[in-house]
Amino acid sequence: MSEPMPELPPMVRTAELVEPSLSPSGRLPVSNVDEFRALYERSIEDLGGYWRSVAATFEWIDGFDEAPALEGSLADGFRFFAGARMNVSVNCIDRHARREPERVAIRWIGEDGAERSWTYQELASETARMAAALTDLGVTKGDVVAIFLPNLLETFAAVHACYRIGAIYNIIFSGFSAQALFDRIVDTGAKVVITADGTYRRGRRIPLKETLDGILDRLPSVRNVIVVRRLGDGEVPMQPGRDHAWDELIAAHPDGAEPVPVEANEPGFIIYTSGTTAKPKGLVHAGVGFLIGTYHNVQWALDLGPEDVYWCTADTGWLTFPIFELVGGLAAGATMLAYEGALDYPEPDRAYDIIERYRVTKVFTAPTFLRMLARAGASWAERHDLSSLRLISLVGEPLDATTWHWVREHVGTGTVEINNTYGQSETGSAWTSSAVGITPAKPGSCGMALPGHRFDVVDDEGATVGRDRVGYLLLTAPFPTLARSIWGDPARYRAQYFTRFGAERYDTADAALLDHDDHVWVVGRVDGVINVAGHRLSTMEMESALLLVPGVAEAAVVGVSDALKGQVPVAFVTVAAGATGVDEATCAAALEREIGPIARPGAVYVLSTMPRTRSGKIVRRLLAELVVDGKATGDVTGLEDPEVLARIQAELARGA
Repeated sequence: MSEPMPELPPMVRTAELVEPSLSPSGRLPVSNVDEFRALYERSIEDLGGYWRSVAATFEWIDGFDEAPALEGSLADGFRFFAGARMNVSVNCIDRHARREPERVAIRWIGEDGAERSWTYQELASETARMAAALTDLGVTKGDVVAIFLPNLLETFAAVHACYRIGAIYNIIFSGFSAQALFDRIVDTGAKVVITADGTYRRGRRIPLKETLDGILDRLPSVRNVIVVRRLGDGEVPMQPGRDHAWDELIAAHPDGAEPVPVEANEPGFIIYTSGTTAKPKGLVHAGVGFLIGTYHNVQWALDLGPEDVYWCTADTGWLTFPIFELVGGLAAGATMLAYEGALDYPEPDRAYDIIERYRVTKVFTAPTFLRMLARAGASWAERHDLSSLRLISLVGEPLDATTWHWVREHVGTGTVEINNTYGQSETGSAWTSSAVGITPAKPGSCGMALPGHRFDVVDDEGATVGRDRVGYLLLTAPFPTLARSIWGDPARYRAQYFTRFGAERYDTADAALLDHDDHVWVVGRVDGVINVAGHRLSTMEMESALLLVPGVAEAAVVGVSDALKGQVPVAFVTVAAGATGVDEATCAAALEREIGPIARPGAVYVLSTMPRTRSGKIVRRLLAELVVDGKATGDVTGLEDPEVLARIQAELARGA
């Protein structure tokens, strides 16, 4: 963004305020937008006091009353409630089980039609038993457990078993390839992996244990593997002494494990996210801090309560699920749905059927899902009674106004409240949002900054740009869910997030503007990460995968707009002299094999050369312009050979 700031984007200029369709529930500390603005100002003036009022909701073991609410800063390492101790699992599960043991905590729906449910008491028992099993397998406080599971009931118990004994968990997306799985497990040094025999996706059986088995001989840190029998109708290879069946471990530990006190700033879990380098980043979040912040997030962005039937459509492996189901959702005490399969399989109305069948009141999803619904047409929605639905909240990417209005009219019958939010894996929560039932929405915006979150929008020099101007989006004060480090590489954490604009400001690497109504508009990335259906994928990681294809000499990947997914990767490769067999199919297969189906490219172009600067750098911006606009629209004076543009244009035209 070194070029002049663009004029106000049309979507911002034409956006209208839409008043909330829900009435205030009384759970939030404000009842109208003026009170919300006043609370926000008070909260950023006294951050410690504000977060203490949120944290007081929970059951602390010791040290809370005397602990300082906030110590340190973004520059020198911040700490909330240093020395105070609690247990996350107790606050998410046990306290609800004591009050209403028979209330359903989770209803699970398999893609094949299977159904199961656990009450809060059953979830508490399963969690404590698995915690005891992990302890017997040698897992102690601070050890890492990798969780390679789809959306299952056992996933909830696995996560909270780790919380219960103070272990650090790492949830890994069940759609990842063996190499991506290996990269994450080897980086954490996990002692135990919890997986399943397999899962269903679009009618196909997807093996998980088999994928894991293929890499275990290269993972010396893994001493034990726990296997959930999801498919359960065939033999799963089990190595005696290393592999253990989940149900057998549960049966062998009827007494369960007592909760371990955990200090408020100790690591709770690691979540991997793509960056601009080939190596994924393992973000470290504080377990207790994550609980405090996600509960706060769920209250504002969902106004979630025990009366709700709530469905977060995300996969377990993406941070949305831990925020809004595994931790934040359970902390709120709601009844939640967990669905295993594809949202449009076997028919485009699969999601509508789930909403109708289970009388879902609130949904948290991604804009891509809503675009899928719109693409299928309104007739699918008209077949179902969706009258129970009152709120759709979203995160992951901008939501265009056209889809916003279509969903409200055809899915929400004109009355459902739609709330688009913004957050990152690094922030650990969606810190901009509507206050449900209180603040108005603007189709396309990400709502307003929530209390307790101080931010700024700045220019290249770090100066505030003012209202209605695009700049770099920064967070300027600590909050509990902000990642505390990168696993094993704290220097990379400081360098990536706290360098360009100084040590006291977290750089989101997103471009945004703050409008005159206090709404935040996130307009795009300013780094090399592609946002595919709400999933952040590193271009460098994809290029590294392409370079593994025999005969590929160079690779470049750019993101281009896509009506359904927001963005899709488009790849460009050049071929080594004398090499054969490099084509779109082999390159696409390499991306899926090394990263997963989410990295499937929109197109792969085989070129004779790449546009380079005089220093040899590939100018990816020009490649994107040639694909989207058919010509170079930016400055080409820095190219080593400007004549290559015509040749590349011709090659792109032949490959289209």
